[in-house]
Amino acid sequence: MEQVETTISGLFQLELSLHELLIRGSILYLGILFLMRILPRRAGGELATMDLVFILLIAEAATHALGEYSTVTDALIIIMTLMFWNYMINMLSFYFPFFEKLVSAPPLRVVREGKLLRRNMRREFLTMEELMENLHKRGVESLDEVKAAYIEADGQITVISRKQNG
Repeated sequence: MEQVETTISGLFQLELSLHELLIRGSILYLGILFLMRILPRRAGGELATMDLVFILLIAEAATHALGEYSTVTDALIIIMTLMFWNYMINMLSFYFPFFEKLVSAPPLRVVREGKLLRRNMRREFLTMEELMENLHKRGVESLDEVKAAYIEADGQITVISRKQNG
């Protein structure tokens, strides 16, 4: 019985200092958020960049708690640090439009009045086939029907057809 009590109490002891855990969590969250921000919009899939970073880091912190070398308390402190940064960045983005521009990419136009904006397509590694596939999914048969198309911050393509506007 003494062996079980020692093991259970060991699960909740800190292996690293509180300051180190807070600094590690902060650097990881902010560093990965920055790196994800400079990737093309479509790299994150359908999640917003901040959501992807948050989910990735929470999963990573939780897996360490399941292993042999880290305690549950260490993982919980890291997870709480990540939750803090996620909350703060969401709050700052809501109240300060400038901050939102730092963490979220604005929509990027790839079609204007039926004409491809190839430079923007190259920047996002969007092929003509991928664009046309997205247009077809929205019931648009040709570029002539498109007033504008944008790659949104989450990688989705938004299409404004000429039919919608008269």
